[in-house]
Amino acid sequence: MSKTILTVDDSRTMRDMLKLALTSAGYSVLQAEDGVHGLEVLQGSDPDVIITDINMPRMDGFGFIAGVREAGRHRAVPILVLTTESDMEKKARARSAGATGWIVKPFDPVKLVDAVRRVAA
Repeated sequence: MSKTILTVDDSRTMRDMLKLALTSAGYSVLQAEDGVHGLEVLQGSDPDVIITDINMPRMDGFGFIAGVREAGRHRAVPILVLTTESDMEKKARARSAGATGWIVKPFDPVKLVDAVRRVAA
């Protein structure tokens, strides 16, 4: 049975690139356009890993991560942050909110899939 990945990013291009990289590696992919939509998608699904951007409208990645961690059902799901940000302060903030790891855009599809495999084990 394939694992399911939820991607949360306001860029359609980025969502498409993530979907292509992940489906090529055999994963099922759910998509959301921002943190609010991501929390809505989570209500009806149980992803094995979540990949989220930080800078998004309506609810940013920090708010989304905190929302996932507060909802008991998905508290243990690994969350990878995929962002153009490389600021140590933002990394620390994401970790304290509950992020598992950090990937900088533009991403290498092979490294992305490796990171997903590591946390989805």
